[in-house]
Amino acid sequence: MIQIAILGFGVVGSGTAEVLAENKKQIDAYCGDEVNVKYILDLREFPEHPLGGRVVHDINVILGDPEVVLVAEMMGGAHPAYDFTRAALEAGKHVVTSNKEVVATFGAELLKLATEKGVCYLFEASVGGGIPIIRPMQTDLASNEILSVSGILNGTTNFILTKMKNEGAEFAEVLKEAQAKGYAEANPTADVEGLDAARKIVILAALAFGKLLDPNRISTEGITKIGRDHTAVADKLGASVKLIGHTERIGDRVLALVSPFLVSSANPICHVDDVYNGILVEANMLGRALFYGAGAGKLPTASAVVADILDILSRRAGERKLPKWTPATETDVASAEELVSRYCYVFEGCAKCAEKAKAALQGEECVFLEGSKFAVVSKKMTRKDADAAICSTGLEPLFSLPVLD
Repeated sequence: MIQIAILGFGVVGSGTAEVLAENKKQIDAYCGDEVNVKYILDLREFPEHPLGGRVVHDINVILGDPEVVLVAEMMGGAHPAYDFTRAALEAGKHVVTSNKEVVATFGAELLKLATEKGVCYLFEASVGGGIPIIRPMQTDLASNEILSVSGILNGTTNFILTKMKNEGAEFAEVLKEAQAKGYAEANPTADVEGLDAARKIVILAALAFGKLLDPNRISTEGITKIGRDHTAVADKLGASVKLIGHTERIGDRVLALVSPFLVSSANPICHVDDVYNGILVEANMLGRALFYGAGAGKLPTASAVVADILDILSRRAGERKLPKWTPATETDVASAEELVSRYCYVFEGCAKCAEKAKAALQGEECVFLEGSKFAVVSKKMTRKDADAAICSTGLEPLFSLPVLD
C-alpha cells in the first residue's frame, strides 16, 4: 500500500480525495499498488466526511511518518504552504501542488531542493486547472524551441468579458453576476486586476525559458477599466477583448505581461469563451498548438493534481528530469514597452484627426464608432514606438489595446 497525505481540505483538496476514491480501481491498477490517503492536514474537522477520521492538525505528524511518501499541497497562499512544502521535500517526500503562488514565488528554490533530495516537485494543476499544459511543455515539446506562450489564464475574467461582449453589459453589473454564480470571490481583486494570471504566466515563462520572474514586478493590467467602448471597437474589428497572459524571449531577455488584448478572429483564443481557458504555445518546429479546457473548478483541478500523483507513484517520475529554473535578475527581464505587436488606439475627433493618426501609426485599419470616435490599428511595432508616434501628432487617445493576431 502506498501512503500519501493531503495538505488542505478545501475545494481542491476534497476534490483530490474524491477523484482518488471515485477512480480508485484504475488508479491502483496504474500505480501497481493501492493508493491510500493516510492523513489530511487542516485546521478544521470534517466529522461527516468518510475520511474525517484521518484529519490531523500538526504537519510534524506527516513529516515524521516514514510510510508517507508523497504529500499533495492544496492549501493556497504563500505561507505556511511554502514552509510545509520545503519541510516535506527536506524529509525526502515527493510533493505535488496546485498552489500557483508558491510555484511562481519559490519554484526555483523548491525544484533545486527536490533534485538534491532525489524526489519530485510537480505542479500541473497550478496553471490551467485541469488542462494538461505543464507536462506537455516539459516533455512533448522538449524537441522544440518555445517562441511564445499566450493565453486566457483566468476563467472569472473570461466569463465577465464574454458577457460584456455578448450582452453589451458593463463591467460592474457582470461582476455581480459572476459573484452570484460563484465564479468570482467576494473580493475579486486577484482575478480582475490580473494578479492570478500574472502568477500563471510567470510559471509558463519559467517553463519556456528557464528564468523565474517576480510576478509582482511584471507589467500587469486587469479588466476593471474595460467598458462598452472597448467591446464596440472589438466588434467593429471582428475581434474579442480578452485578458491575456503573454511571454516571449526578446534577445537574451524574457518578457512577461498581463493585459487586455484585442484578439483577432484568426487567433483561436478569440473563440474561447465563458469560464474556459485557452493557452496558445508557439514553437519553432510544431508551430502553434492550442490547449483548451476547464481552467478551474473542483474536479478538473483535482484531476490534474491526481495526474501528478500518478506520475510519481507509477515509478515513471524518477525517469523524468525536473526543470532547472534560475531567479531572473533585472538584466534578464524585458519591458512591456518592447512588445512588438499591432496596437489599437481609440480617439475622439474629426476625419482629419483620423487621417493624422493613421499616417503616424502607418495604420492598417481605421474604423469609425458612435459619435465622433474612431479607432486606428497600427502596423507591427513596439509599444514605445507606437506611443511616440501618437505623441508626435498631439492627439490624445481615449485608450489603447495591443492586438493578438
